[in-house]
Amino acid sequence: MTTFYVVCAVLGGTVLACQFVMTLLGLDHADVPDDVPHDFGHDLAHGGQDSAHDAHSDHNQSWFFGVLTFRTVVAALTFFGIAGLAGTSADWPTPWTLVVSTGAGAGAMFGVHWMMQALHKLRADGTVRIQRAVGRPASVYLRIPSRKSGVGKVQVNVQNRTMEYEAMTSQEEELPVGARVVVVDVVGPETVEVELAPDHERTSHV
Repeated sequence: MTTFYVVCAVLGGTVLACQFVMTLLGLDHADVPDDVPHDFGHDLAHGGQDSAHDAHSDHNQSWFFGVLTFRTVVAALTFFGIAGLAGTSADWPTPWTLVVSTGAGAGAMFGVHWMMQALHKLRADGTVRIQRAVGRPASVYLRIPSRKSGVGKVQVNVQNRTMEYEAMTSQEEELPVGARVVVVDVVGPETVEVELAPDHERTSHV
C-alpha cells in the first residue's frame, strides 16, 4: 500500500502544482479538460431508469457526478496519498490508514468543489453586465450627435461601479456634455442608446 500511496501523492501533487503554475501564468484554460463531461454523470444517473420511483436517486447521482471535475479528482488523489503516507509512517493499522486517507481525499474533493463554486459566484457577481444599465440614469461625458449620426460617451452607475460606455441617441437634438439622460437600450457590446431624462431629473447645462 505504501507504493500506492506514493504514486497517488506524487502524481496528484505534480498535476496540482502544474495547475497552480498555469493559473499564475494565466494558462488555466489550457487544453487539459477542466471538468468531467456533464453527459457522463447524466448518463450514469439516468441510464436504464425510467420509473418515477427512481427520480430522487437520479438527482442525487447527478449532483455527485457534478462534483467530479478534473481539479477535484486531482486534489482527492493528492490528499489521499499524503494522508496514506502519513498513516503508514505513523505505523497505523492498514484499515485505519485506508479510512483516514479516503476521508482526507473526499474532504479535499468536496473542499475544492466548494472553493471553485465560491470563486465562480464571486467572479460572476463582479462582472458588470451592460444590460443592467438599461433604465439607469446617466451623464453625458462626450457630446452625442442627434439621430444616431454618431456616438458620444456616457457615465452610468451599474452594480455600484461607475462605467463609461459609448452612446447614441435617436432624438432630434444632440445631447451636450453634462446632460442628464436615461439608458433605454443596448445596441452593442460597449454601446447604449440614451434619451434625455424627464424634466425633473435634468440638470441645467451651461
